[in-house]
Amino acid sequence: MIRLLGISGSLRAGSFNTALLRNAAELMPAGVSLEIRTLHGIPLYNADEEAANGPPDAVIDLKEAIASADGVILATPEYNNGIPGVFKNAIDWASRPPGDIARVFGGRHFAILGASPGGFGTVLAQNHWLPVLRTLGVNLWTGGRMLVSRASGVFDENGAIGDPAVRNQLETFLAGYTSFIRQKDN
Repeated sequence: MIRLLGISGSLRAGSFNTALLRNAAELMPAGVSLEIRTLHGIPLYNADEEAANGPPDAVIDLKEAIASADGVILATPEYNNGIPGVFKNAIDWASRPPGDIARVFGGRHFAILGASPGGFGTVLAQNHWLPVLRTLGVNLWTGGRMLVSRASGVFDENGAIGDPAVRNQLETFLAGYTSFIRQKDN
């Protein structure tokens, strides 16, 4: 069984990116599970706080979830043409202390997807993740892109994908990503 972790980079209750991950969980290929996490409870990074008290429990939980997963899907919103601050903050916390980077991130299979109400999906935020993930040493799958634009018309009131083309695109994305993980693990 391949165990994936999906992290939503939005705190909004009606988040399109959390909805995208919920749909992904339903579309996973056989033998693959997806645990969904949000960033609730992760404070702003403060080196003084870290030195005095160590990482907060919410950060420790996130780090262990990443480290124990076979792969991680970042579901990123796009704010002002870039990575949302809360999402970058969480990954920054998870990279602390620097000696933990290899254990938590090194070689771990990552993929990026995202949904946005804008017309370009999350293409710029996804591109901004590239140097961050490269620095952390992840094994990034680049075989497909999942950019949901005009998301308010894609998801219904229950968060389900109403557009069959988008649903098919997500299913294809997940099949490619999980195939990548299976090939790399053999």
